[in-house]
Amino acid sequence: MTKVFSAVSALVAITMASTGAFAGEFLVKYKNAEGLSSILESARIRMNTMQVMDRHAPGQFVKVKINKSAEVDTLAALAANPNIAWITPNFKIEAFRTPVSATALRNQWSMAKVQAEKAWTRASNKGKSSVIVAVIDTGIDYRHQSLAPNMLPGFDFAGNDNDPMDETSSNNPGHGTHCAGAVGATGLINDGIVGMGPGLAMMPIRFLDKNGSGDLNNGIKAIDYAIEHGVSVISASWGASVPRAQAQPLIEAVERADAKGLIFVAAAANDGANNDSKDVFPANVNSENMISVAASGESDTKPQWSNYGKAMVHVASPGENIMSTLPGDKYGNLSGTSMATPLVAGLVGFLKSQDMTLTGKQIRALLQTTGVKVSIETACNCRVDAFNAVDALLGKKPWLVPAAATIAEQATINIAMMNGTGPFTYTSSNAAVLSVDKTGLAKGLTKGVATVSATDANGVTVSSLDYNVGATSSGGPAPGACPIGDAAMCESICAIMPDLPFCSK
Repeated sequence: MTKVFSAVSALVAITMASTGAFAGEFLVKYKNAEGLSSILESARIRMNTMQVMDRHAPGQFVKVKINKSAEVDTLAALAANPNIAWITPNFKIEAFRTPVSATALRNQWSMAKVQAEKAWTRASNKGKSSVIVAVIDTGIDYRHQSLAPNMLPGFDFAGNDNDPMDETSSNNPGHGTHCAGAVGATGLINDGIVGMGPGLAMMPIRFLDKNGSGDLNNGIKAIDYAIEHGVSVISASWGASVPRAQAQPLIEAVERADAKGLIFVAAAANDGANNDSKDVFPANVNSENMISVAASGESDTKPQWSNYGKAMVHVASPGENIMSTLPGDKYGNLSGTSMATPLVAGLVGFLKSQDMTLTGKQIRALLQTTGVKVSIETACNCRVDAFNAVDALLGKKPWLVPAAATIAEQATINIAMMNGTGPFTYTSSNAAVLSVDKTGLAKGLTKGVATVSATDANGVTVSSLDYNVGATSSGGPAPGACPIGDAAMCESICAIMPDLPFCSK
């Protein structure tokens, strides 16, 4: 397991502002009871230089604070302990926020664009309260007239209390409240707004403070809180630009959510970058329960600030000049992948309301298969459409899972046909690029693009979107590279522990 220590940068608004880890704070994962004991014992011995500040049992890690004067020695000792899995800075996480527009009309072009009203009519419901969407963010104004009927109790990890109220500032106009409105505002208030799933229940979980900033430790706690409290969908409009190795604690938290059947919807970020070559987390976790979201505008084009990516971004969704709720019974426009993400989270909750057995990878494939084609680079080059998705679901139309994918050469994926009758026959459009056997096991052979068609026992045939073989995707630092941002500190640690993986022999 790679061990990482370096300072990081966090994404803020449309541009990226450089930030560091919280001074002297690190998360340390223990493999077993011996590892935990050794950390506690080290803190006891080094009581003047190292403190254990917090422990998070679901993630098997502790937060420690180390005095700068003892940082090198202490980190070297921890890194050399075979009972410790990884060490990473407690880095800053930011809401993907943009300023409030001066306009405050109730024109919700986004709802019309995704055919929300038509979708509700087709389903004969607007989502069910048994499906809970956790909005993990700056909190929510849970008293807001357009939100209150759908709110459940939550928690505030920024303030360490049970009051997850959204606190505003010049940096935070009410980011979490705005996201909540896009998920499930009731639509019952005159001159108000309606969310994608107005019948859903919402749980406010706050870990970002009034300035829209939080830390890795509390972000992971927020995810595990959602897992432990019966949530079906997580909406995450925040993140940080850190190497994959440093994001390991966050990756593991999303994977714990996957293991419990939660679907994790994440914003792709707002600095106009290609996430296939840029590390952004949690958007780039890319586990089976993930849906990473780019933003689209009213004319179905990509705003210049939205991130994108064929491998790491799954769909686009309306995210420009989005009218939603703001604290104090107010409404306003915000733009960002932050706004695109909760619409998708609400749509996922709405689809789960029709069939609770649907998994994250199945819904992701359904949204990609039924999305409207647009010139925004994602896995499907598509923008979500609520009516098309629910109509296909309730009409039991077939689709392939996964519908689109990027895989390495010699890597494999399992392809399955939804709503078909076996046995199935699978055919690759380019067998030199991608082979597929009778069970649906596909293997990337060489760089290129292929699609797969599946035919069931009744002769019904359905085709996938693109499977890209050999395309680049984001990853961590080069093997053997020093994981410390400070070359002098790396040299000092290697002088103490020359056998560490990144030290030259």
